[in-house]
Order: sequence, then C-alpha cells, then structure tokens
Amino acid sequence: MKKFHRIAPELKEQILKRVKEEGVSVIQAAKEHGLHESTIYSWLGKGVKSMPTIAELVKLKRQNEELLALVGELTLKQSQAQKKS
Repeated sequence: MKKFHRIAPELKEQILKRVKEEGVSVIQAAKEHGLHESTIYSWLGKGVKSMPTIAELVKLKRQNEELLALVGELTLKQSQAQKKS
C-alpha cells in the first residue's frame, strides 16, 4: 500500500524556490527531501499556470536591464578590438 504524507506549504515553497532560483536539480531536491521527482515536477507544472507576482516581474525587468547593459558593453569592446586590428 502506498504511503501518503502531506508536505507543509512552507517546505514546498522552499523546495520550489531552490529549484527555480538556486538552480538545484529536481532530482537532487527530490532525493534530499525523500520525494519522488514527479511530485516536484507536478508542483512546477501547477505553478506555470499562475500569473507572476509584481516582485517577480520587477526582478525579471531588472535582470533584463542588466543583461542588455552587459551585451552593450561587450558589443562596444568587440567593436573597439576590431578597429585596433
């Protein structure tokens, strides 16, 4: 018979945060918490349907601006290097 146990919402959020933001693999997170990988994948799938929070949108916008600035700097450096050659 299968053994069912409820995961506390705080722990679920912590696991999902580690997978999404810290880059921990689903396999590793599942092993660390004694869960099946499909459980975490189903949590991730359910999260995709919800709208992002304002904080998430602000974070993404900031990251986008930082990446655009970095691309601009690299493009400028490459252009200057080509002129010197």
